Amino acid sequence: MSEQVNEQDILDMDLSEADEHSTVERCLTFESGELILYISTRYIIEIINGHSITTLPLVPHYVKGIINLRGQVLPVVDLQLRMGKGETASTGKNCVIVLDIDSVSLGIMVDSVRQVVDIDLKNVRPIPLKRQQKLLDGMVNMEDGNVFMSVDCKALISTEDL
Repeated sequence: MSEQVNEQDILDMDLSEADEHSTVERCLTFESGELILYISTRYIIEIINGHSITTLPLVPHYVKGIINLRGQVLPVVDLQLRMGKGETASTGKNCVIVLDIDSVSLGIMVDSVRQVVDIDLKNVRPIPLKRQQKLLDGMVNMEDGNVFMSVDCKALISTEDL
């Protein structure tokens, strides 16, 4: 069973020591639907649980609403809906991962957070064409047998339909 990561683990990471020429990147792994996904920790601000989401009219179906995070209003995207799948089921493990992508802040609702891992970008392969998702831009086979898929952060903040 994977060890859970909490908000403080993300905040305690010292990203300033990362080697610019290294192909290894620190990534947060999480579950959404039946997929294990990852995002580079350089995009992650924090992980929050139990926040009240205010719904909004006239927004794309995948935008669950907004949250007020210490005075900052952030949109929250249901990652499964954004990928064209069903809505994220409400469980006690659901959380929102707060991201900053090219100075755009937003939260993504996921089923659960797993752990922070080092992923060698040389081992990331394209997703097979027949299963390709426009929001996912690569996959990596881990030593434990799990397959992790990379979330394309630029596509996540795009206003184009996927």
